[in-house]
Amino acid sequence: MSCWLHSESWLDTGPIYVRENGKLHVVNQGAGGIHNVPPKARPFRLFSRGFSVELCMNREDDRARRQRTDHFIFTYTKEGNLRYSAKSLFSLVLGYISDNVDHIDSLIGFPEQIAEKLFSAAEARQKFTEPVTGLRALQKFTEAYGNLVLCSLCLRNRYLLISEKLEEIKSFRDLTCLDLSCCKLGDEHELLEHLTKEALSSVKRLLLKDNALSDAGLRRMTAPVRVLKKGLENLLVLDLSCNPKITDVGIGYILCFKKLNCLDISGTGLKDVNAVIKRIQTQIGLVHSEVPLKEFDHSNCRTEGWAEQTVLQWEQAVMEAVKPQEDLRSRTAAQHFYGKTRRTEEAVKCKLEETETKASGNLQFYKEKVQNCHSPLKKEVAGSHESKNNKKRALAEQERERTSKQKHLCLTVEDWDLLNTY
Repeated sequence: MSCWLHSESWLDTGPIYVRENGKLHVVNQGAGGIHNVPPKARPFRLFSRGFSVELCMNREDDRARRQRTDHFIFTYTKEGNLRYSAKSLFSLVLGYISDNVDHIDSLIGFPEQIAEKLFSAAEARQKFTEPVTGLRALQKFTEAYGNLVLCSLCLRNRYLLISEKLEEIKSFRDLTCLDLSCCKLGDEHELLEHLTKEALSSVKRLLLKDNALSDAGLRRMTAPVRVLKKGLENLLVLDLSCNPKITDVGIGYILCFKKLNCLDISGTGLKDVNAVIKRIQTQIGLVHSEVPLKEFDHSNCRTEGWAEQTVLQWEQAVMEAVKPQEDLRSRTAAQHFYGKTRRTEEAVKCKLEETETKASGNLQFYKEKVQNCHSPLKKEVAGSHESKNNKKRALAEQERERTSKQKHLCLTVEDWDLLNTY
């Protein structure tokens, strides 16, 4: 008993009380005696100081899956107390499917509202940025929902993004607007060949400004429309400006787009500008505009759809991969300080583009019916007689076109080779 009372272990349970003659006494461990003193208040501690609690759920699955969300939502009350609530079954199932979205067989017939939530959940987990599984998952959505995934795509001055995510970009279907300006694609790029496929026959606005295109590239791009009546037959707005290798011959290939409402060929290598203007006006019905049109200011074209944030994630990943190269370039800042060749060449290129556009002038065309749809009624009545005369002229011109088409239907060997690839 005395050994127990005099022990000075840190695991002491506190004061010991003894009841004697109907009275409660406390044992004084330091002196070893019993004293009738009131007990002192001591803070209550359920566990020792080194004790800790850890919430573990599905611990064996955590090894295989590091990025896993818990099934509880933790919040704080106004009093500062920690509070948790269980997630709904829908959110748990949605998270599980989004983690395994690449294993889905098909989404055809699946409700659009739930599919949009599933896409956003997979997008938040950056499933579409993965190299192999991301493409497979994206194709499941584009096959089932088409332009809901993406209806407009703006890739202006994003050549690195096109080269890194070419297959993902080709998986988008039923686009209505595509901006590929300032990408320097050239005539042999795979994406230009993809423009002639049936998946992009819905494109109504195509911007190909400053892409190093020539007559050969336009011939390849318009071959299905000219002969098979497939491809970009629904095109309404076309921008081919700042492509100096396009000549009068290449403009002849564009005339197959009968539904065009706006056309921009400024900065091209035309030899006889007046003849081209008359040819476009007679065969397509487009009038030369003296004022720059708002359809070509590149402000209306934006990336719109479910995959808008996905495209931004791709761009961020590409920019992070390019950062080390930018650090290497910063080491040569001392050379650029003295105005060396690389900076002067870039400035000369920009000036050359401006001089080419100024030399050729503003070669933008529009359709009069579209432009004058908001004009007063008196002008419409006065112009009805002119429209009748224009119809007569158009019939005569169509007969001329038929005779000219019969002459040009003799396709070359290169055209037949192109058609065999489709």
